[in-house]
Amino acid sequence: MKATVDTKKCTVCGVCSDACPMGAISLRENKVEISDDCSLCGICVDTCEFGAIALPEVGKGPAEDLLSYQGVWVYAEWRAGKVHNVSHELLSVGRILADKRGVELGAVLLGSKIEDEVALELISYGADVVYVVERPELANFTDERYSKCIVELVKRKRPEILIAGATSMGRSFIPRVAASLRTGLTADCTELDISDEGLLLQTRPAFGGNIMATIVCPNRRPQMATVRPKVMKPVRRDAHRGRVERTELPDECFLANVEVLEVIAEQDQTAKLTEADVIVSGGRGLRNGENFNLIEGLAALFGGAVGASRGAVEEGWMAPSHQVGQTGRTVAPTLYMAVGISGAIQHIVGMQGSQVIVAVNKDPHAPIFDVATYGVVADLFEFIPAFVKRIKRERE
Repeated sequence: MKATVDTKKCTVCGVCSDACPMGAISLRENKVEISDDCSLCGICVDTCEFGAIALPEVGKGPAEDLLSYQGVWVYAEWRAGKVHNVSHELLSVGRILADKRGVELGAVLLGSKIEDEVALELISYGADVVYVVERPELANFTDERYSKCIVELVKRKRPEILIAGATSMGRSFIPRVAASLRTGLTADCTELDISDEGLLLQTRPAFGGNIMATIVCPNRRPQMATVRPKVMKPVRRDAHRGRVERTELPDECFLANVEVLEVIAEQDQTAKLTEADVIVSGGRGLRNGENFNLIEGLAALFGGAVGASRGAVEEGWMAPSHQVGQTGRTVAPTLYMAVGISGAIQHIVGMQGSQVIVAVNKDPHAPIFDVATYGVVADLFEFIPAFVKRIKRERE
């Protein structure tokens, strides 16, 4: 499907062709043609002052009783006896959304041998109710079982909004939940809000980070979104009160075609970017993979992690697990050092939440300096060794 043009209204002015980020609109003598590259983003509709372009209605499906849905839910990711930090972040923003709607904020907790303290922790971050589903089959994550459980809970309780972390787990099974419920899902959101009409406003980078798109799901429920870790700020509410509801689900929810035989913990500690307080990242300015020794040595002095730009990863200098940016990890450490990174928007989107950003680049006009707290215009091969030497001397 693609956008359509009303030839009676169209003046072939070319504004829509210039605005189309996909290059799908072309001018042909006395008419405008839209190719199959059209992504139905709607930018052309907004830019046409004559109202000559329209989008087809897609994905509407059968009408639902939207008023029967009420409440905001957060999927609380629980692994190895610990709630993932992204769940605390989402409960904080979920509290704001629920208060705007005047509804309850719920958290969904799936697993085996879940202590009451875990649920109470979620309440301290703003949950009014924690739905706990506890079964031996949920000890290890499988997208089939977890999605069946969430779908069954949603059909029973009918929340209007469901949000989850864009972690490896969330990205694996949340799309399956949305497909089963025949509703929409916006992935990797950077901002969530509520419109005056009660719609969830889901904002995320689009078209390679060149624009920020705000997406709504007006015709289906629940409205679903995933949010990357470290994008939202967790707020603990020690005096908040809530309740815990342990829920029994049908045995069919726990059937699966895949069994987990063993879980092997990640051994590469430096790749755990989302948990690091200090990250030192390198880019193409390092010239080759061997020069990442400079980055690793500096990161070790701070007890930090090593990151990389997409360019460095594409060159094969670092593993993809180290990539920071829109197509990598989103991070928000206390200190982020960008060494030899020009500052493409795709990279900035993934680290702009850092408290202090230090950029080292010999190009004084590099875009990275626009977001840096402190900038160093210097040759990194001279600056980094001198900086490391100074730190070691100060610590003696």
